[in-house]
Amino acid sequence: MANHQSSIKRIRQTHKKSIHNKYYHKTARNAVRALRLVKDAASAATQLPLVASALDKLAKRNIIHKNKASNLKSSLTKYVNSLK
Repeated sequence: MANHQSSIKRIRQTHKKSIHNKYYHKTARNAVRALRLVKDAASAATQLPLVASALDKLAKRNIIHKNKASNLKSSLTKYVNSLK
């Protein structure tokens, strides 16, 4: 265990941030998973902008890489377009 006050504070902050980031990352992954299970074109088309927005926010905050967000959005868009 760290002895310096700044180290202890850094550990506290890192733990708090990792829990926060993990929550939003898991929420976005569940949204992507749910969108891939949708078979109705209309509901998939309404869900796609919400999922894309969540992925963009994760990329903006460096929770996931911007290219990963772009690749996920691209594959989801192809899937939604294939339903039509």
